[in-house]
Amino acid sequence: MPFKLFNMKATEQTLQQIERAISKVADKFPPSIEATVLTDIHLRVNQESGELVAYDDDDHEITRSVIEQWIGNKDEDFYESVARPIRKCIEKEKAEIEKMSILQPFSFVLEDEEKEAVAELYVVDNDTVIIDPDMMQDLDKDLDTFLDKLMKE
Repeated sequence: MPFKLFNMKATEQTLQQIERAISKVADKFPPSIEATVLTDIHLRVNQESGELVAYDDDDHEITRSVIEQWIGNKDEDFYESVARPIRKCIEKEKAEIEKMSILQPFSFVLEDEEKEAVAELYVVDNDTVIIDPDMMQDLDKDLDTFLDKLMKE
């Protein structure tokens, strides 16, 4: 059976490695310096090497980390499966991220090795909230059930 990260829970070590990478991004933009104009923090993940690399809009590397659990992963759903633990770690570091010296709005975007956007992970903007797609998964069904019950009453 082929290795499937999609069905495998991210290990504690994986979460710590992702958190460390996200913290390093936040450290590069301390709140004490003048705000930088950026629109996105680009997170590129490499299935072969397991590298998670953060870039700015001009494709300058911000930080790099190797996520051991991702090394050599051949799963077709790889990018979808890594988005969840990255979102979780970004959410955990939310307070630091929102204080970064980057003019708002800006976002964290997951990209593949060809620099193609795979998922918008997090938007930093006082007026915008990105809802985790996993939470929204059964929303249509729940709304339909609610409306059916309402119509019967």
